[in-house]
Amino acid sequence: MYYNNQVVPVNLFSFDFLRYYWITMRPYLLFVSGITGIVGLSFTPLLSIFTTTVLFLTFFLSYGFGQALTDCFQIDTDSLSSPYRPLTQGVINKKDVLTVSLIGLCLIGFILTAYALINLFLAAFATFGLATYTYFKKRWWAGPFYNAWIVSLLCLIACVAGSGDVKIVLDTDFYMVLLVVFFGYANFVLTGYFKDISADRKTGYKTLPVVYGLKISKLISHIFAAVFIFLCGIVLYQIPFSKSVIFTNIYSLIFFISGCAASVLAQTRLHKVQNETEAHKAISLVVHTYILLLASIAVTQKPAWFPFLSLFYLGFFATMKFRPMKAQI
Repeated sequence: MYYNNQVVPVNLFSFDFLRYYWITMRPYLLFVSGITGIVGLSFTPLLSIFTTTVLFLTFFLSYGFGQALTDCFQIDTDSLSSPYRPLTQGVINKKDVLTVSLIGLCLIGFILTAYALINLFLAAFATFGLATYTYFKKRWWAGPFYNAWIVSLLCLIACVAGSGDVKIVLDTDFYMVLLVVFFGYANFVLTGYFKDISADRKTGYKTLPVVYGLKISKLISHIFAAVFIFLCGIVLYQIPFSKSVIFTNIYSLIFFISGCAASVLAQTRLHKVQNETEAHKAISLVVHTYILLLASIAVTQKPAWFPFLSLFYLGFFATMKFRPMKAQI
């Protein structure tokens, strides 16, 4: 909204604010937290349709609230790399976005705590991590890892919420799943830096590509991708192959092979990147890889979820096509 040629933020209680906030949430990336929550829930006992739906929507929306929250603390670099975003344009107020994001995250924390009391502390810890992420993003040695532990914690929270306590996590090899999530998301964060190099350099964000350049950053990304696939393969290997689970393995292989193919293509494209304007083509495939490989794990635990996971991936594919800026992920 403009007044005397000046941008005036829309009212917090208006439809325009809701529309701009939805853009700020990055709808196409809600699938990232969605699949992370699904993996955690897949390791829990069979839940009711109502509980599964409530928890899924909780995790699905959590990324959006968290993304909007972190955007409030990095408007400086976003103004250069992502001028299309409502916050950088000034059409929505930073204070309003911060308020709505915190309320949304608190509501999510309340729902998760209702299913498992320990989630009160885990969700609060995750929220603290989101609020302090910008500080660590400015350190090349911390950015991807700092963001990755927050998303791994989300997977843990999902498992705890579905089981009712933390015992199921301690009694299984679930820590391996957390490592899969950790390296998969760390690679997404690192490759995401490739599209913002000039903006990060100008605003003092010393990310890995800014400090060490493309060659070293590509190599580390390749390592992250390889570890991600390797750990995912180990988790899938732990599921015994027999006639009773033959369809489970077929479902899993569909997602796993597709995820591996997407990863190879993503890393190949990343290796060819010479400037940040080319990076989005590789980054988008890294997100595809993340969703497909985590889906391969989830379906081994809950084979009946295969139709839903297939539709889930198709929904992500379609949403990516309609994102406002093709060069932004």
